[in-house]
Amino acid sequence: MSIFKVRVKEFEEIFAQDVIELKQLRRHTFNGVPDVLSFRALSWKMLLGYLGPRRSSWATTLAQKRALYKQFIMELVLPPGHTQNGAGNSDDESRGVGLQDHPLSEGPESAWNTFFNDNEFLLQIDKDVRRLCPDISFFQQPTDYPCEIVVHSKGEQGRRLHERVVPSVLSSANVERKGLGVTKQQINLITKRSAENYAAMEEGQEAHWEVVQRILFIYAKLNPGQGYVQGMNEIVGPIYYVMASDPDLSNRAHAEADCFFCFTALMSEIRDFFIKTLDDAEGGIKCMMSRLSNMLKSKDICIYNHLKSQELHPQYYSFRWINLLLSQEFPLPDVLRIWDSIFSDEKRFDFLIKICCSMILIQRDAILENDFASNVKLLQNYPPIDINVVLTHAVSLA
Repeated sequence: MSIFKVRVKEFEEIFAQDVIELKQLRRHTFNGVPDVLSFRALSWKMLLGYLGPRRSSWATTLAQKRALYKQFIMELVLPPGHTQNGAGNSDDESRGVGLQDHPLSEGPESAWNTFFNDNEFLLQIDKDVRRLCPDISFFQQPTDYPCEIVVHSKGEQGRRLHERVVPSVLSSANVERKGLGVTKQQINLITKRSAENYAAMEEGQEAHWEVVQRILFIYAKLNPGQGYVQGMNEIVGPIYYVMASDPDLSNRAHAEADCFFCFTALMSEIRDFFIKTLDDAEGGIKCMMSRLSNMLKSKDICIYNHLKSQELHPQYYSFRWINLLLSQEFPLPDVLRIWDSIFSDEKRFDFLIKICCSMILIQRDAILENDFASNVKLLQNYPPIDINVVLTHAVSLA
């Protein structure tokens, strides 16, 4: 029996259990999930805490969460005063929209005022998701399961988020693309972003990027203290791809809701990366970069001293590596494989640091020969490599 077939059998046995043994699931997922059946989607849902270990609870959990997400769409996405059947304002009270509320109202309690003020962060979301993974066609393609209450607008403006975007000048930094087109957050080294911009679908249809836009919009609305930060689109993209590619059509039909809750769970663990005021906190990005520097120093003092002498500080490259869980450095299939291992890590981000350290150590000879500019280019545009080489090296780091 081939190694692949053995691994498939292992996952079949794991998910056949009435109560899934999480330690066993972590161990097998760490070594990579076979890209068949619903193994990856199920594994990620469990490892991110969306589904519990008891199989008998899954149907209830999924039904409740998916119903809750539909409610979020009704309350946070649809224009104030909307009813599902389009007949009057009978649901205004349940949606918190008073009959006296008017689209021209400027009062702080006005749902319409909030509706129009959402444009500031919606503009950035729209800009980012329209360029998600341009080297593959997936996000530009129509989903087979569009949100019916959104795409059938019957002439009502505002249900589809991209229709509400009012162009204005953005104050955010320019970014660059690599690999499958994910955005690169840069510090002090800024280049131009791709001019690619996806088109929206006609009435009755929506592209996958439009679905991702709605997920991020709802997340930002439910987390006003954090809102939307550029780069979150690169975290949600791979999760959505996995859920929306599930061979089980009954699950694929609910990819949007399932992705939202998995994304929310992951963001609860890495949200400190996206909050500047928490940069110096224990779980903040500066602390994580410091951990990487300390590991590099202990594993190879020569590389550490060489980069230090060139004043090539970790924030020039590892900020993006860590902040976006390496989603920018490798093709999407490799990112999925990396995330199998990261999500399996009980300490979660210990292995991420080991992967980052391995990426540097593997390029040892080139780094020691290069000048500052060449090393910046090398680390910001990591060379193509068999991802298994990187992961195997990371495992070897004690």
